[in-house]
Amino acid sequence: MYRKEIIKIISHFFGYLKTKKNEYKENYKYAWLIVIGTIPAGLFGIIFKDKIDLLSNNVKLVGIALLITALALFLIKDFKKYGVKTDNIEVLSGYRSFTSVIWLSAKASSRTCVFDKGNLPPLKLNDEQKKAIIGADLLMIDGNEMSGALEAVKIARENGPKVLYDAGGLYDNVESLLPYADILIPSEEFALGITGEKRAENAAKRLYEKYNPDVVVVTEGKNGGTLYDGTRLTAYPAFSVKVADSNGAGDVFHGAFAAGYLKGYDFLKCCYFASAVSAVKCTGVGARESVPDFETVKKFLEENGYEL
Repeated sequence: MYRKEIIKIISHFFGYLKTKKNEYKENYKYAWLIVIGTIPAGLFGIIFKDKIDLLSNNVKLVGIALLITALALFLIKDFKKYGVKTDNIEVLSGYRSFTSVIWLSAKASSRTCVFDKGNLPPLKLNDEQKKAIIGADLLMIDGNEMSGALEAVKIARENGPKVLYDAGGLYDNVESLLPYADILIPSEEFALGITGEKRAENAAKRLYEKYNPDVVVVTEGKNGGTLYDGTRLTAYPAFSVKVADSNGAGDVFHGAFAAGYLKGYDFLKCCYFASAVSAVKCTGVGARESVPDFETVKKFLEENGYEL
């Protein structure tokens, strides 16, 4: 954490003790979590002092451990900053999460990604995570953590939540997830690859007929996309904007589609809404920082001749 944040946490801690103001409450609780979190580490240090002395001589090992811990704390705090609930996140010591480093080229309008799959054990849902799925209105999944995703969609199917499948990559055993999708949103690459079709429209029909979701929406990048609900094919646009950072545009589209669906929009309106959110996001820098609020998107759509 940065110096200013540490000072803020300390001042809010004592501020809440003195005034009980709600504005201090979050950092008050966060300070207690830090204090409580040091107790196991302190006991471990006392018990295994000699071994830790040997390990501490390895500067590289200590540095990596501190970096991993800092990253986990940063991600959780950053999620909270943007209103993402973190109650069911598990932080496991001694493992590397799936991470990626991304280079963006403004000149070439291109993106280069380097991935590290990490070494986490396969995801196995705990009781609290299962309860969260049962109590949800919508479950979003992708092809990562396949065993955990399969467990989650089966729980959703048995208990009522709809499943939105962000089908972006042709991962191993991906076909096992498709029958559980109520809202199937594949990339054009995925749709063509899994069906063997040459056109997105035909792929959308094939996926709908084979897996019987409520809707299939094939995303086609700068060309917008195709919606098929079992009765007709409908194209939706990609809005033209001055792009500063396209990283995360696809994820933002899927998240915005889910948000629109939960607002009660029909599927075509969800497509327009999600396309607009994704477009506006691309005008700013940062995958989360540049995601617009609802009023900004509403105004953008009005300026482009569409009303929610």
